[in-house]
Amino acid sequence: MFDWALYLEALESMATFGLLGWVLSVFLRNVTIVDSMWAMFFLLGVLCFVTGNETMTERGLLILVLVTAWSARLTGYLTWRNRPMSRGMQHEDHRYAAIRKNNQPFWFKSLYIVFGFQVLLAWIISLPLLGAANSSSPLSWLDGLGLALWLFGFLWESIGDAQLSRFKADPANRGKVMDSGLWRYSRHPNYFGECCLWWGFYLIALSAGAWWSLPAPVLMTLLLLKVSGVALLEKDIGERRPAYAAYIARTNAFIPGLPR
Repeated sequence: MFDWALYLEALESMATFGLLGWVLSVFLRNVTIVDSMWAMFFLLGVLCFVTGNETMTERGLLILVLVTAWSARLTGYLTWRNRPMSRGMQHEDHRYAAIRKNNQPFWFKSLYIVFGFQVLLAWIISLPLLGAANSSSPLSWLDGLGLALWLFGFLWESIGDAQLSRFKADPANRGKVMDSGLWRYSRHPNYFGECCLWWGFYLIALSAGAWWSLPAPVLMTLLLLKVSGVALLEKDIGERRPAYAAYIARTNAFIPGLPR
């Protein structure tokens, strides 16, 4: 069931959190913190969805547990990766640095270009969470299939991130391309895992009858492939890391496969 009141309440919570993040970014002169906030937008949303119901359903509890686990891992990982000790307080991710350069005064424009935009995306993509949390129908085999796909995506993404972190932590690998572990079969196993995870959420929502939440996983897939994921990361990586060209030639971009 689609509940506009709960959906708008989630938007209000996400927007308030986004506004607080923007204020902090102005003070730090660094918007990279929005990466750590991304998963927390969804956690706020699902909390609105499950607490807005009179009773906690089995599917609502399942969704709450899955979103909490995903949000805790991704938020913790991105916060650790972008920590001041590794980047410096004034070192901004190159993606945001490029946006800053072309959008002045950035301190103001970042309110809607960065934070507002991500709030809107998170709100739209949270549709399967609303559909799943708002259903009182019993769990079915489709929920099990969705859970299995979610677990696969969660583990694939987590292992990929851990392998890349260990690789970067070794000074001997400076300037080299990560092409072992899961990264041997896909140039972006973390994005592939994230995609699987969100299609898992959709299958759980579909089991609840929320077929109308299909735009959410489709949008997430497009973002990972064409916007903020693969396409953006590889836009100029050849200039920064020449060895990456050979890696591209032999390794699938997204869906895992044997090296060519």
